Amino acid sequence: MNYNNLKTIFFKFQPETAHAIAECAMVYADKIFPGSMSFVANKCVVNDARLQQNLFNLVFNNPIGIAGGFDKNATMLKPLTALGFGHIEFGTLTPKPQSGNKKPRLFRLIEEESIQNAMGFNNEGAKKIAKRVQKLYPFVIPLFANIGKNKVTPNENALEDYENLTKEFSDICDAFVINISSPNTLNLRDLQNVEFVKELFNRLTSITTKPIIFKIAPDMDDEKAVEICKTAVEGGASGVIINNTSVDYSLSKSQNLQNFGGLSGKVITEKSRRLFKIVADELFGKTVLIASGGIDSGEEAYRRIRMGANLVQIYTAFIFRGPAVCRYINLELLELLERDGFANISEAVGIDIGK
Repeated sequence: MNYNNLKTIFFKFQPETAHAIAECAMVYADKIFPGSMSFVANKCVVNDARLQQNLFNLVFNNPIGIAGGFDKNATMLKPLTALGFGHIEFGTLTPKPQSGNKKPRLFRLIEEESIQNAMGFNNEGAKKIAKRVQKLYPFVIPLFANIGKNKVTPNENALEDYENLTKEFSDICDAFVINISSPNTLNLRDLQNVEFVKELFNRLTSITTKPIIFKIAPDMDDEKAVEICKTAVEGGASGVIINNTSVDYSLSKSQNLQNFGGLSGKVITEKSRRLFKIVADELFGKTVLIASGGIDSGEEAYRRIRMGANLVQIYTAFIFRGPAVCRYINLELLELLERDGFANISEAVGIDIGK
């Protein structure tokens, strides 16, 4: 079935219901129709050495990853791999299970190909998710564990949540993503300060040898964004993700816009690209940079790569462009690499720094 037709059906459901249906379909497809995931992988996975990179002592078969928030409970690792992703960031997960914010908390801004979410770290909790991941690890592609604090944990005790999660998952993930940048947990973004970040990395780097990646919000001012990223890198961050969702509601003109939750998708493309450039101009060559926010095409992914990104992540593009989105982006990237005469994607990384 053409995805535009399928999308019309999905969009008749509430967004969270549609996501649950899609998750169920992916989880049970291979059990109901044996071999279906192999068939999907044959259609969606792009195997080309020109897209391969070695980062964090890991092999990334292509630069496209699924951002945190899509597979909160690590239930879709195998099907997402079959859809062609080069890495998967699962979570955000918290030490204790939590239901998240009250519903409705996920909204489509259809005409802008964007999403607004106020989920609030809803997940099954570290213990249950760890048991699930443990059965699959080591995995066929790199797995990033996105970790956050529980809503009931006061900020003064937040370090303990991040420490406990790092201990729990250190042997069953390839890297950690530190989430203190979501707008949907009360006061979480207050932790985006130099003192907390210094202490956080001081503690976590003593617990794990796995790479720790720092994820920032797009709504802080330029100087603070650079300062906080520098602090993280100096403290031992192996990479920086730029960026999480935005609470700049002036970016959207949708009638479905709410006054709460974070924006993702095309409405934040320009804002995310601008912040990426600011951080990349300061930190390129000093850490691995990962671009996220409003990326839905090979052209936009390539633009961020040339600006300094080794990897890019998508989420909203999956919803609006469909399950073959990785294939589309990777094939377009190959065309762009060939056009510009690059033998490998790593040659394009940062080529536009300073321009």
